[in-house]
Amino acid sequence: MKSETHPAYFPEATVTCACGRHFAVGSTNEKLEVEICSSCHPFYSGNEKILDTAGRVEKFKARRSKATAKSAK
Repeated sequence: MKSETHPAYFPEATVTCACGRHFAVGSTNEKLEVEICSSCHPFYSGNEKILDTAGRVEKFKARRSKATAKSAK
């Protein structure tokens, strides 16, 4: 393998999240800064909220129940 064609690999690259968490990963960059990680992401932290604009979720549930009622007949 040619040594000049591949970027340097850092097996212990430091990742810093906007929430303040630090952890190590393997990367071609020595330091990484991210806006969101698994500690502060709503899906992983359990703070997930469904944004229902104009009752779309209720409308969908109503159409779905109507469709399943028709198919059950």
